Amino acid sequence: MLDKVESNAILDRLPAHLQQYIKPQNYDDYSPVNHAVWRYVMRKNVDYLSKVAHESYLDGLKQTGISIDHIPNMYGMNRILKEIGWAAVAVDGFIPPAAFMEFQAFNVLVIASDIRQLEHIEYTPAPDIIHEGAGHAPIIANPEYAEYLRRFGEIGCKAISSAKDYEMYEAIRHLSIIKEAEDTPQQEIEEAEKKVDYLQNNMGKPSEMAQIRNLHWWTVEYGLIGSLEDPKIYGAGLLSSIGESAWCMTDKVKKIPYSIEACKQEFDITKPQPQLYVTPDFAHLSSVLEEFANKMALRKGGLEGIQKLIDSKNLGTIELSTGLQISGDFSKVIEHDGKPIYIQTSGKTALSHREKELVGHGVKNHPEGFGSPIGSLKGINLAIEDMSPRDLRAYDIYEGEKIEFEFEGGIKVKGEIITGTRNLQGKIIIISLKDCTVSYGEEILFKPEWGKYDMAIGKEVISAFAGPADNLSFDLITHKTSTTTIKSKSTPEREELASLYASVRNIREGKNAKFSLDAALELVKKHHPQDWLLSVEIYELAVGKDEKLAKEALSNLEDVKFRRPDISHLIDGGISLINGQLVS
Repeated sequence: MLDKVESNAILDRLPAHLQQYIKPQNYDDYSPVNHAVWRYVMRKNVDYLSKVAHESYLDGLKQTGISIDHIPNMYGMNRILKEIGWAAVAVDGFIPPAAFMEFQAFNVLVIASDIRQLEHIEYTPAPDIIHEGAGHAPIIANPEYAEYLRRFGEIGCKAISSAKDYEMYEAIRHLSIIKEAEDTPQQEIEEAEKKVDYLQNNMGKPSEMAQIRNLHWWTVEYGLIGSLEDPKIYGAGLLSSIGESAWCMTDKVKKIPYSIEACKQEFDITKPQPQLYVTPDFAHLSSVLEEFANKMALRKGGLEGIQKLIDSKNLGTIELSTGLQISGDFSKVIEHDGKPIYIQTSGKTALSHREKELVGHGVKNHPEGFGSPIGSLKGINLAIEDMSPRDLRAYDIYEGEKIEFEFEGGIKVKGEIITGTRNLQGKIIIISLKDCTVSYGEEILFKPEWGKYDMAIGKEVISAFAGPADNLSFDLITHKTSTTTIKSKSTPEREELASLYASVRNIREGKNAKFSLDAALELVKKHHPQDWLLSVEIYELAVGKDEKLAKEALSNLEDVKFRRPDISHLIDGGISLINGQLVS
């Protein structure tokens, strides 16, 4: 996909399985109305957020070169973002949480390149360029916060999902798309909302991914910073919403000190948030993240970690104490005294060390799965991995020797040793045998006729995480969504309105315009009685220069407010902003 976008050194590092989500921005597809929506939101936000946002936001706007008047071009953003070690890519709406976080781990902002409709100017449940370009990008100019975001991605992409998490992702993606799309029947929206609601109430025990996604929501998306009495905004969802950025500062929204408990608090993307979490500083965010990571299978491993991978029904990896990593779909674990003594994968499996696949141990070598005992030999205090060459010879763990091992817990291995594979530290990590039988009581786990048996060496499982150890071991370029974002339909009426918006913008920028301001206002009044934003823009250009036209624009806006009381506050907000800037 990178051959269709302007790349740079940061983007060039992205693995192919992330590149599959990238799409061209298609900057020329933005209409003059889209640019007007961007400009209104940005002017309102910058005016208001200068009072309530963390100081890094306004500083970041300047550093990242994000224009208030025009939707940012991704190429231009990347040229500036690279100065702070980041990059940005365009995607189509929501992408899976693990992929989203892995992009962050590579210092890449994922930006949904679509922009909200004028009808949803205050808030959209769908990710858009206002939310991501104007919300996420400026705040990463703060180095401490940028490192938190990167570290969050690094840890978050290893979080283990449940089998239901992807179903929830698809349901939320579908709901966000149809809610933002025009002319979606209300019944269809209600059905999609019911599905999301049902899934949220029937997810079972929250997975690691569900919990860390909650932490992401209450910090990166909807975080406040400072004191409970006087918090400032840093979350992108609040920074990009002219409605919720004001709402969140009222007493109607409960403010809670941020802690690891936030991982248990679910959220609803379709509604304003009833509570928000306040961190005293950005360093505290990293502290809570590490506290959560310490509870993840990534750092705890063990029987619980393996069971999480089995329950996830997704590709995952365990790492043994020797550093050997086994990646595949885990299907079985045998336990003894609360410890795993045998693990089994089904289907394609790869063995790695330090995130690099071992030669001769890819999915072509283990296409039907992989099973191995784990732990120490019965009656021997010294684990195989800790044995010196002399110890190995003493216990007949040597090429050409026939052995009969019994592991603690009852797994028995009988066969002839072919060879051993060592890591860089000299520890044996795999023993290969022929004519091998592996059993557990009466159950036969491996038969001699199945071929060579590769036995993993490790006395314990120290880590378990989502995804493969080596991304090149598996074909990960398989993402297909059941829904795509829905574009607005083109009609003669819309084309004319877009032409009017373009003329007003050209006049503001000193370019030749198709219509004069007077003609544009007359056409809006006559053919587009529901539109309000263009009259606000005309008022802005006329006030102080053409008072007659300014009064006519205000008069039209009063008529629109009468017809559409639901958007009166947006009109009043635009007028107040213009008048306030005149006074200042």
